[in-house]
Amino acid sequence: MNSEDRGEGQAIRVVFMGTPEYARRILERLLEEPGIEVSLVLTQPDRPVGRKKILTPPPVKNLAHERGIEVLQPSSLREEPVQERLRAEAPDFIVVAAFGQLLPPEVLGIAPCINLHASLLPAYRGASPVQQALLQGDRYTGVTAMLMEEGLDTGPGLAYRYVLIDESTRLRELMERLTEAAAELTPRVLKRYDRLQPLPQFGALASHCSKIRRADGEITLEEASEIRRKYRAFEGWPGVFLPNGLKLLELEFPADDSTHRPGEILEIGEESIDVGCSRGRVRILRLQPSGKKEMSGRAYCVGRGLKRGDSLL
Repeated sequence: MNSEDRGEGQAIRVVFMGTPEYARRILERLLEEPGIEVSLVLTQPDRPVGRKKILTPPPVKNLAHERGIEVLQPSSLREEPVQERLRAEAPDFIVVAAFGQLLPPEVLGIAPCINLHASLLPAYRGASPVQQALLQGDRYTGVTAMLMEEGLDTGPGLAYRYVLIDESTRLRELMERLTEAAAELTPRVLKRYDRLQPLPQFGALASHCSKIRRADGEITLEEASEIRRKYRAFEGWPGVFLPNGLKLLELEFPADDSTHRPGEILEIGEESIDVGCSRGRVRILRLQPSGKKEMSGRAYCVGRGLKRGDSLL
């Protein structure tokens, strides 16, 4: 029986593995698709969140509970009871989206494991492909439905969706568009699986990206173009900030290819300030000193007695 027949008659049985909002939206789309049955969900354990360290369930867990689907939160997929449970489920597919754990060979052998990776593989294998596309100034990225194997994001591609990146696009907008693309792609791949020809990745073109750290958000006022890429890629967290801890919350990037003394205050506007870089300039509309409330660029300068020609550093 091929997967197209199952979609019209017997439902395609899916075990879903995922954790963040990206995965939740894909799961939600699968639950809406006729001919697909999600019988079990695996997600990461609840984590402490915020300053008060409140134990918080992942978005995928919340949705599964709302829909009455059983949820497992194993600390490791290498545990034999977890593997036995997956085998007993007898899924047609295991769908994986930002789950947060590598799948061991014992799990990979249970059913075809399909990962929805937010890049056009083999580009940006690893933990931060969306940020990496913005950091590199790419004009497009996409989602790859990949047949998983033991390597990290090395399996053959089954299908792709391309997403254009505008010059003004920041992380949240791009993530939203990629999430929508992944959610639409997933059921199509499952229902057409037997007619797809897996395409091996060309390893010589592979690139990798690691998990984003807070320190990655620190900037120097050298190249305005580099600051712009980090500002777009690190929206929300870790953001961009100066070595003195000053967070730059809302920025604009006026056309300026001239050279300046890094950190020099070039202009003080009604709400903003223009600050020079070794090449180019940055317009700071909103900022936040360490341990203080956010404020306008102008208010920061007035409060500290800074004027045109002084340094922000």
